[in-house]
Amino acid sequence: MSYDTLTELGMNSETAPRDRQDDIIENRSYGAFENHKDYFIERDGEVFAGMHLLVDMWGARHLNDLRITERALRAAAEASRATVLHCHLHHFTPNGGISGVLVLAESHISIHTWPERDFAAIDVFMCGDCDPYQGVPLLKAAFEPREMVLSEQRRGRVSD
Repeated sequence: MSYDTLTELGMNSETAPRDRQDDIIENRSYGAFENHKDYFIERDGEVFAGMHLLVDMWGARHLNDLRITERALRAAAEASRATVLHCHLHHFTPNGGISGVLVLAESHISIHTWPERDFAAIDVFMCGDCDPYQGVPLLKAAFEPREMVLSEQRRGRVSD
């Protein structure tokens, strides 16, 4: 996706987000954006920038497999209705493990794995109409954890 395409989507990173953030800080009011197309979310009476899920997987498998990891991250993004811009995964050698990020127009999904501990830490951060919860079952299916701990953070809360 090109810079022009992102601008058409209202995601001009050079001006719009900074201007919007300044408005939020100055006005502390969502009302300033009624005529703007932005990607803040309104849910349960709260207005915030995006949903950030922190997923810890214990007893997980396939934590050293780049192919499975990339497929899982892309499938999670697609299920969440996110737009994939770029994937960068790094495979550590000789001990294994993967760290990487799937950059999304709506934010990111990142992963860090410790195969020697059967542990994976996954962050799923999305704004706009995306639903990061929709991707979690696909991540769980790919890595087959014995135990999974999920927490939610609402990032960029706007208060009156």
